[in-house]
Amino acid sequence: MPDSRPLGSSPPERRPTPPTALPDALAPALPVTPAPPVRPVMPAPPVRPTASGFLAALHPPVTLPGPPPPTPSPPAPVRAIRDAPDGAAAGSPLRGLPHGPTGLGTTSLSLAGRPAPRLPDPPSPAPAPAAGRAVPGLYHHPVPEPDPARVEEVSRRIKRWAEDDVQLYPEEWEGQFDGFSVGRYMVGCHPDAPTVDHLMLATRLMVAENALDDCYCEDHGGSPVGLGGRLLLAHTALDPFHTTAQYAPAWRESLTSDAPRRAYRSAMDHFVRAASPSQADRYRHDMARLHMGYLAEAAWAQTGHVPEVWEYLAMRQFNNFRPCPTITDTVGGYELPADLHARPETQRVIALAGNATTIVNDLYSYTKELDGPGHHLNLPVVIAEREGLSERDAYLKAVEVHNELQHAFEAAAAELAAACPLPPVLRFLKGVAAWVDGNHDWHRTNTYRYSLPDFW
Repeated sequence: MPDSRPLGSSPPERRPTPPTALPDALAPALPVTPAPPVRPVMPAPPVRPTASGFLAALHPPVTLPGPPPPTPSPPAPVRAIRDAPDGAAAGSPLRGLPHGPTGLGTTSLSLAGRPAPRLPDPPSPAPAPAAGRAVPGLYHHPVPEPDPARVEEVSRRIKRWAEDDVQLYPEEWEGQFDGFSVGRYMVGCHPDAPTVDHLMLATRLMVAENALDDCYCEDHGGSPVGLGGRLLLAHTALDPFHTTAQYAPAWRESLTSDAPRRAYRSAMDHFVRAASPSQADRYRHDMARLHMGYLAEAAWAQTGHVPEVWEYLAMRQFNNFRPCPTITDTVGGYELPADLHARPETQRVIALAGNATTIVNDLYSYTKELDGPGHHLNLPVVIAEREGLSERDAYLKAVEVHNELQHAFEAAAAELAAACPLPPVLRFLKGVAAWVDGNHDWHRTNTYRYSLPDFW
């Protein structure tokens, strides 16, 4: 938790210790000069955090592991003289070795009491670097490797939930489910989650939403035709339908009629038991935004419309990752109060985080979408068609758009931290920044799903 002192404020002034007076007998006889008048010292104004300073605190330097250096041959062990005390600890490679010269004629060489020097422990092998590389020129922050024990446990639990609780996918889709690497995704995005149970709140919701996207919109039976009706009925699994006694049973039965609705209902049931009412309602609101973005993209697909670049970016402000970082406090086990979450400055931070991370998705999924059936809209495609650029130049311009959005997110977060340096606000901003960084790292390392174009 950040300390309660406003972010960026100066520490309390440390006044110099007054010098100790000399005894009268030792004091030199010097003429007394009147002291100059003391000018009052005006306190410096509080330092407001800049974007770079605020983000420096959120993003400590991380060195991504590289291949381990070649291991040099160990030096020959220096053996202690016989009869010296055994200085080798249990498990040391020296334990059990003779500690001095041995054989005929060597007894006189003994120097009793000389300890055996301890060899340094061999260096631990460096962890293998994660697969994948970042988009060249993309502004991002490296993150540490997610906790492997947590990744394994989240992966185990979410697969059991998907198979046993909601029957999410047929057997032939299992490889795609595993390749999504949702355990690594969620552990990397929520490093402050206190328990695996908290991580599972986000993981179920992520998997449920991805299933709806695949089955309603994308390549597992999705279609723009009739999408609005499907989305509306699925949304009632998140935002309950209040109706008469005659029609309520039919609605409840509908919630088990397909995998997306089963997943939405189960994931939301878990979430509302852990979240406050305002946190749950906030999530429903952001999911409605997401579904509206789906409908806009579907409408353009049905009419063959290629939007202007600004229109596409407006659509992506709704059809984006926003529901994920908006629940970072629930996953962290605390709550950003509703009045602070609703502030325009907070909403701007969340919107910019969602916009930047969604362009990350456009960039990493670019070749995957080009290889898929149909005409997929993503930012490089729209820039190329609307601004008459080559595929390469349009892609590189999309990288610049992302970088500007990412910098705007960081500046907005720093401004909010300065204007409202309350502990839950600062923790929430840190959580959203961690989500942004973890989202990028998952895209970078998920070579099962993504590969970069050959533009460099």
